[in-house]
Amino acid sequence: MSTRPTRTPHRPALAALAAAALLAGCSGPSGDAGDPAPAASRGSAVSAERCAQNEAAGTVTYVTGYQFQASASILDPVAAEALGYFDALCLDVRIQPGSGETAQNAQLVAAGTAQVSSIAGASDVLVNVGNGVDVTAVALFGHVPVATLMTRPDVTDLEQLEGTVLGQKGALPVTIEAMLRTAGVDVAKVEQVVVGYDPSVLVRGQVRSLTGYKSNEPLTLRALGEEVTQWNPEDYGVPGSMATTIVNPAFLAEHPTAVQDFLRAQLHAYAYCEQHAAECVGYAAESSQAGYDVEHNEQVWRTEAQLVDGSQPAGQPLGAIDVATVRAEAEFLVRMGQIDAVPDVDALVDEDVVAGLYSGTELLWPAP
Repeated sequence: MSTRPTRTPHRPALAALAAAALLAGCSGPSGDAGDPAPAASRGSAVSAERCAQNEAAGTVTYVTGYQFQASASILDPVAAEALGYFDALCLDVRIQPGSGETAQNAQLVAAGTAQVSSIAGASDVLVNVGNGVDVTAVALFGHVPVATLMTRPDVTDLEQLEGTVLGQKGALPVTIEAMLRTAGVDVAKVEQVVVGYDPSVLVRGQVRSLTGYKSNEPLTLRALGEEVTQWNPEDYGVPGSMATTIVNPAFLAEHPTAVQDFLRAQLHAYAYCEQHAAECVGYAAESSQAGYDVEHNEQVWRTEAQLVDGSQPAGQPLGAIDVATVRAEAEFLVRMGQIDAVPDVDALVDEDVVAGLYSGTELLWPAP
């Protein structure tokens, strides 16, 4: 089976400099599209009792999926901190840049070194849980795999990759492996090498195929004028998800309001950043070290927001995670031989955290 996606040119958008960050009120950030959110003081979006409960949680360490890249579930917490949303809910949050290795993030959360983290998708959660890592998934933003496999245009069938070199970032994404197997590829005949985050190794011929993210490496290559083909798991019937939030189970049990209000602030910031992309990317640039590509990261955010919005089930609030979706991914992973058995999905998913944040599909802000 071969699916040949269309290729379109990339033109990076110009990003504006970051504006001053302040707090929004009511059910969503107010102000015109170009205006910063209005100011508010600590605890202004939460009752005194709930404020005390959140402060009792101490410092909440959040590990990003990869550095300060402007991805869904990375940019929104960064913006929530800059905009004062965490402070308005009496949360003290420390944002720690992640390395991009989902297993490492999961292990940090399981060990209690971090309390919250973003991870690529539910499949990555399932694989880590299958390896004995104890985490709880509480939110999920996109209902489509974010991983992609890139080749030069001369590759017209995935079976052509047998006997060639595939570049990956430390582990072959589970959705990519499932896609290859579904397409009839003998994965054992594909040599895998670990490469960095410079996608030019593909166009220089150092690898025949390269794993990446739809919102990152393809944009970089097209901005350089390079033509690539993207092979996407969903085109092969592979279920997947993106921007999943995991928490330490003991921390969730001891400080449920802190976890819930972390997500409340994150979702509030997500809505703001959809309307103020350049401003929010500016906050990430300020948090990052020198060399942050503002233009590229604004395109990353816009691409991922489109993936999230385009895959959102009708009538379901943003961030909602449900057992049925995760179980479907687990069953597929078992069929593909990537995990031995379907785990106790009811135990590793907590649907109630996000459900309690909404009235219908309207985010409750301030906290009730």
